[in-house]
Amino acid sequence: MKKEFKSLFNLKGKNAIVTGAAGILGNYFCMGLADVGANVAVVDINIEKAELIAAELRQSYGVKAKGIYCNLTSEQSIKEMVETVVNEFGTINILHNNAAGKSSNLEAFFAPFEEYELDQWKEIMSTNLDSMFLVAKYVGKVMKEQEIGGSIIQTASIYGVMGPDNRIYEGSYYLDRQINTPAIYSASKGGVVALTKYLATYWAKDGIRVNTITPGGVESGQNETFKKNYANRIPLGRMAQAEEMVGALIYLASDASSYVTGQNILIDGGLSAW
Repeated sequence: MKKEFKSLFNLKGKNAIVTGAAGILGNYFCMGLADVGANVAVVDINIEKAELIAAELRQSYGVKAKGIYCNLTSEQSIKEMVETVVNEFGTINILHNNAAGKSSNLEAFFAPFEEYELDQWKEIMSTNLDSMFLVAKYVGKVMKEQEIGGSIIQTASIYGVMGPDNRIYEGSYYLDRQINTPAIYSASKGGVVALTKYLATYWAKDGIRVNTITPGGVESGQNETFKKNYANRIPLGRMAQAEEMVGALIYLASDASSYVTGQNILIDGGLSAW
């Protein structure tokens, strides 16, 4: 008997939220979901860019898409965003809890660990992890009340599961600024992975699956020294392209992963396999 499997990836008629939709990866995530049929709530604090992305999704993929403002450091803003999505789309089937914040003070963000300020630590923990908790809280409540299950995917980072090799940062710049990976970034992203595992077991009885995708280094403006140093640590010998993160999202959002929950898919070119 012939059995078709490609239809498992079809998201036609499903409604998805993508937070951080105007970011480096967010635009690609929105396009990927729309390409397999999902309607997309394009959520970002940059509402102008979110609206442009939504317009492109409507034109290119023929799906329903709407740019929605949200300040993820505000619980009230998150609550209002979820209410807007429900009013506009009716149901929520997929949440890509993708957004992460940027520091308001890059000098403080990249400071050595021994000199790191507690206020900076709290700021990044709030934007990277507290926001994940709040978005999952309000969307998960809606999914539970709908009684039709759902899929939540959260974006972490390779440095949420392993420590950085600080040798790669010698002479390395991003957008003309010398960089490193602060401990708070690793700690907050590790918290995302742990939150995923907790929610996967907590909401399993409600048919809500919760998984993580963990990108490795994505090429996005680093200087050649950094790209070379990073590539030398990767079995595949290069940094990732943003679109290479999308396949895992489609898989986890769709029925192709109907028996997958609580997992962390590392898209790292083999870095964690050394």
